[in-house]
Amino acid sequence: MFMQAYTNQTYALMRIFTGLLFLWHGTEKLFDFPAHIHDAPPFVVYIAGPIELIGGVLVMVGLLTRWAAFLCSGLMAAAYWMAHGTQAFFPIMNGGDLAVLYCFAFLYISARGAGIWSVDEARGAA
Repeated sequence: MFMQAYTNQTYALMRIFTGLLFLWHGTEKLFDFPAHIHDAPPFVVYIAGPIELIGGVLVMVGLLTRWAAFLCSGLMAAAYWMAHGTQAFFPIMNGGDLAVLYCFAFLYISARGAGIWSVDEARGAA
């Protein structure tokens, strides 16, 4: 079938780029880099920022992937209900679609593990 031979490679790319995109949310909160986008309350900055930065790096390189992705998934579930879920029912209406997508992408990564092109695989822990 079309692309079936590349399942492992496309999963690895999804894991790598999900982690990469997520870590930038942490750098934005902690270092105002690449830009200062949101004024988050201090408890969000000091709890979510390190989880986004460190969790994103761990998922991206595939180290302790299952635990890191599970923590990131939970963070995004909590973030959705704290910031978006009380505004409107549908994520497209309350601006929470990215939080929902991250939540379930990380949940899938935590269930599947690191896969190829990862530190976990090199350690024999994938």
